[in-house]
Amino acid sequence: MRLNIIFIAALLFFHSLFAQIQEEVNAPSNIKSIVFKGNTDDQFPIVQIGDPIYLDFDDITASEQDFYYKIVHCNYDWTPSDLLKSQYLNGIDNQRIIDYQNSYNTLQPYSNYRLTIPNDNVKLKVSGNYILEVYDSNYELQFSRRFLVYQNLVTVAGTVKRSRDFNFINEKQVVQIRINYSDFQLVNPKKEVKVAVLQNYYWPSVINDVAPQFTIGNELVYKYDDEISFFGGNEYLNFDTKDLRSPSAAISSVNLTDLYNHYLFTDIFRYDRPYTYFPDINGDFVVRTLQGDDSSREAEYSYVHFSLPYKEEIGLNDVYVFGKFNNYNLTDENKMTFNAENGLMEATIKMKQGFYNYKYVLKNSDNQIDLNKVSGNFHFTENNYLILVYYRNFGDLYDSLIGIGSANSSDISN
Repeated sequence: MRLNIIFIAALLFFHSLFAQIQEEVNAPSNIKSIVFKGNTDDQFPIVQIGDPIYLDFDDITASEQDFYYKIVHCNYDWTPSDLLKSQYLNGIDNQRIIDYQNSYNTLQPYSNYRLTIPNDNVKLKVSGNYILEVYDSNYELQFSRRFLVYQNLVTVAGTVKRSRDFNFINEKQVVQIRINYSDFQLVNPKKEVKVAVLQNYYWPSVINDVAPQFTIGNELVYKYDDEISFFGGNEYLNFDTKDLRSPSAAISSVNLTDLYNHYLFTDIFRYDRPYTYFPDINGDFVVRTLQGDDSSREAEYSYVHFSLPYKEEIGLNDVYVFGKFNNYNLTDENKMTFNAENGLMEATIKMKQGFYNYKYVLKNSDNQIDLNKVSGNFHFTENNYLILVYYRNFGDLYDSLIGIGSANSSDISN
């Protein structure tokens, strides 16, 4: 009996040691404009348990092929949880996405697919981290996206402060957190509770594994200066192609070939310029069109042309156009190339009509990404911070998400 217990304990240990972190898999070039969100204005997939979550994407082969979806429950650290599917799902996943239609009256034909969860086939039973996986008819994974399901069991408050480190006082923002658990019983909060903080809903920015600094009554307090600090970055650049034929403050000219072409004004390096505020949506995009009523299926695709002067700061690094439009992925399509005739770095990307945020990032030969070399870091920058609070009691098989909070640096203070 004792040997069995030791064997099971060892098995669980090695399972946790070698469990694979579930990263998001980015889509192939034929799948575009993936929108995955809850029922709020923020285009981020986080919902209270029982509320709907929506997926919308296009296949520009327009072949009406079949796609299927699976749902995987994960722990706080994005390793698969030990729950059986029947323990986190009511119903059955691995179902075909049946809501799809071809585009209407567009130069670029595409098939648009929509999925809502929960639906008649499947509902979610527990809170926590999830992965939605989308497969083709050959059962090959096409893409996956993380999403979050939470319960309001604790109250989470966040504030944004300037860094107290004089080396970064004008560049960094610090998030301070208070978690009130007066309506939720915690026995050992430092062991049972974990937090994660994201900047602008960008998963690679996440900071976690930070213990509460101290406890006051029924409050966990995180008032660190360095442990939960982020570089401020700069406001995103933007353009809007909702009217296919009209230039704008960001679009210098428009012409028609096989598709419409939108040529943006050449952008500049901003790291050495004074900070200037202008509203953005923190890297996101919104599909919209003036040429139809249903933007998901009547919006056109166009070629958007980006350009940036080559400067010595770039060196031999690769330059990419960066934004939520392709889930912040660095691919050949959004990689810039040098044009020796005009001295510009250039990229042409096929994008659906709408309002887009973007910026330029660098990647060196060691695959290290510098997000703000071109745009600069400023503590004034408006950034949104999402605070996630997880709970696991002794003996539980998974981490539940018991509360969320947010903070915005527009209210930053010293």
